Amino acid sequence: MAQIFHPSTNTFAKATIFGAVFFLAGLLALAWFGVRSSWATGVGAPVEQPVPFSHEHHVGGLGIDCRYCHTSVEMSSSAGIPPTYTCMSCHSQIWNDSPVLKPVRDSLANGTPINWNRVHNLADFVYFDHSIHVNKGVACVTCHGQVDQMPLTWKTQTLQMEWCIDCHRAPEQYIRPREYVFDMNWQPPEDQLAMGRRLVQEYHILPPAQLTSCSTCHR
Repeated sequence: MAQIFHPSTNTFAKATIFGAVFFLAGLLALAWFGVRSSWATGVGAPVEQPVPFSHEHHVGGLGIDCRYCHTSVEMSSSAGIPPTYTCMSCHSQIWNDSPVLKPVRDSLANGTPINWNRVHNLADFVYFDHSIHVNKGVACVTCHGQVDQMPLTWKTQTLQMEWCIDCHRAPEQYIRPREYVFDMNWQPPEDQLAMGRRLVQEYHILPPAQLTSCSTCHR
């Protein structure tokens, strides 16, 4: 019987199979890097706001404590967005005629909240409680970065699950004394691990097996 396919067809078939394997591997690698890129996570990209609020000015320059605006951060799952009258408690006297602050004045006059754009936005299937983290010694800068150096706020962390799990597996590497949770300039000491292990016991932080359980964050 005559040969139907030319012998070179075998080489072509092998090259196609190997090429498909490398092509699929390349697609997977591209997807892996893609979901971690700043384009997908928004890390480092300032978020435009209806009023260009500057943490750099208010926190870094004026020294306003996080809790002055985010009043519920120690008691609630949400850090809270300050109501307009919090802004106007100062700006009724300072820069009270500034065109930039017109949306703030209108908000107070009309009784309508300002529609701020979210910077840190977790998926609906993720449960996160600010109060438990703050009271266990997790600092604002751990998740939000040096906001006192941000003229407009941006994300410094991906907030992806692997990033959260990294802390939950070894909280002693990240926690600090509670009195420094809101301190933007605190630096970990040389004995951070020893101090962290002591604070894990003192603050009754759950063991990693429980902290990394699915039900801890997905309820």
